[in-house]
Amino acid sequence: MNAMPPMEAKTTNPAVLAFVEEAKALFKPENVRWCNGTKWEYQELLKSLVDGGTAQWLNPAKRPNSVLVRSDPADVARVEDQTFICSVSKDDAGPTNNWADPAEMKATLTQLYDGAMAGRTMYVVPYSMGPIGSPIAGIGVMVTDSAYAVANMHIMTRVGDKVLAALGNSSDFVRGRHTVGAPLSTPAMADVPWPCNKTKYISHFPETREIWSYGSGYGGNALLGKKCHALRIASVKARDEGWLAEHMLILKLTNPEGNVKYVAAAFPSACGKTNLAMLMPTIPGWKAETIGDDICWMKFGSDGRLYAINPETGFFGVAPGTSNDSNLNAMKTLHANIIYSNVALTDDGDVWWEGMGEPPAHAVDWMRRSWTPASGRPASHPNARFTAPAAQCPVIAKEWEDPAGVPIDAILFGGRRATVVPLVTEALSWRHGTFLGSIMASEKTAAAAGQIGELRRDPMAMLPFCGYHMGDYFQHWINVGETGGSKMPKIFYVNWFRKSPEGKFLWPGYAENSRVLKWIFERCDGTADAVDTPIGKLPAQGALDLNGLSISADALSELMRVDGDGWKAELPLIREHLATFGAKLPAALSEELTALEQRLG
Repeated sequence: MNAMPPMEAKTTNPAVLAFVEEAKALFKPENVRWCNGTKWEYQELLKSLVDGGTAQWLNPAKRPNSVLVRSDPADVARVEDQTFICSVSKDDAGPTNNWADPAEMKATLTQLYDGAMAGRTMYVVPYSMGPIGSPIAGIGVMVTDSAYAVANMHIMTRVGDKVLAALGNSSDFVRGRHTVGAPLSTPAMADVPWPCNKTKYISHFPETREIWSYGSGYGGNALLGKKCHALRIASVKARDEGWLAEHMLILKLTNPEGNVKYVAAAFPSACGKTNLAMLMPTIPGWKAETIGDDICWMKFGSDGRLYAINPETGFFGVAPGTSNDSNLNAMKTLHANIIYSNVALTDDGDVWWEGMGEPPAHAVDWMRRSWTPASGRPASHPNARFTAPAAQCPVIAKEWEDPAGVPIDAILFGGRRATVVPLVTEALSWRHGTFLGSIMASEKTAAAAGQIGELRRDPMAMLPFCGYHMGDYFQHWINVGETGGSKMPKIFYVNWFRKSPEGKFLWPGYAENSRVLKWIFERCDGTADAVDTPIGKLPAQGALDLNGLSISADALSELMRVDGDGWKAELPLIREHLATFGAKLPAALSEELTALEQRLG
């Protein structure tokens, strides 16, 4: 792979310089390049990827300044079984994480790291998660030998000299080490288009705020600012400092009178998170704009409310299934300046993926093979990605880079449930809302008929991303609620996926979800009616704006029905799920479960 020329450090920060020198001594790269974050540098990175055979330019008339990258077939997704939380105490990692002893893991990786960048450039990437200088933002310094990772970090974070200037002489930054683990041991050794290693580790050291990644060049394994920093390390930092780092979109809603509310929402995968983040409301006069589509950091402002930033500057989205029908605003974002990974290449130099629309008569698939619709296999990998600048989104809100953040009025939890869970429920309190978040679940596809046993619990959509014991995480949520008191956001549980006994979706979803958001908006103002039920507050009859929507009275009734028997049948499963967290389960959540049981009668 063609290396970019070395560039010297623009910092005198002793902690940063020591970190880089230590990495240089360990990895033994051919040269070191400090990334300055300029547009010129980004273009040089793309050129080096194309020159090295990792990427190819797309047709500039179709996708200006965009490239297609194809990874090694053995390096295509997160490797959750090789993702570790290396806390000092195993108990701090909890039952939902893989734990490894920090000293043992560092010994293992130090051996693998020794000389791992031979013949390669070590890039030093200073990056800010969130607007530079924001009191909610955080800084990291990452070293890597992957130009692909650096180019993606350019899109996903704020990179370069301005970050180092903002850091000054502080030692409060996340230290990230990443290598693809493919040294070019001799000058004559030929490189490959996608260097990686069969051995892979993504290790987090919460106490020392470090990330050590080895062997993979793909996605969140290599873009250390993404899930590694923004969730696994940040969630621990948030616990220690009294704020929240969450796997949530942030949406700005404006009603016809010009009043604004901000909503954060957590959903497991395949529940329409990006679609909701870029919603196009169907109710006249209502407007929705995007602040963020994936990660939300919230800290208390001077007025006692929670203020949120999107710590990212881009969208690292799953391409298959994204279309003009499912998410027009996402498609409009993808017109130029995109890094596409593992999608298909059409004969006219454009991209295509499953669900995008009419398939091409012929294409080259993600594994560089000839493909036609008769091939009997997907043209794109199911985890194929686009990396897109958030600023290109046609509905990006003007506040999305406000260093002060935006005040959160409501938090939504949700899952994919064919039965039991109504369209929308308002939590009775912050504590009850925390309980609802802790039992969030989606049905596996086999559960379309509603076998309750086929549920996959994903508390707050944080199961793969919480950097510490989830029992402590739930307690942290309760503590934050007690700190904020009456100024905390209202919590709601939504379910767009309820089905009829015949297996048909009862609610149209997508843009029509704006009708549910309108009720939530009005509940925050105290202007919409609700009825009390054993599971929480539901919209009163006529409170949901259904003007112009064709939906039967029977379907609406089923969407709003509290299935008492279904909830009672689920109580033992909830109890079993909460028991996973052992002695660290907050007493408050056990009490909420008992209270629900009593209300159900």
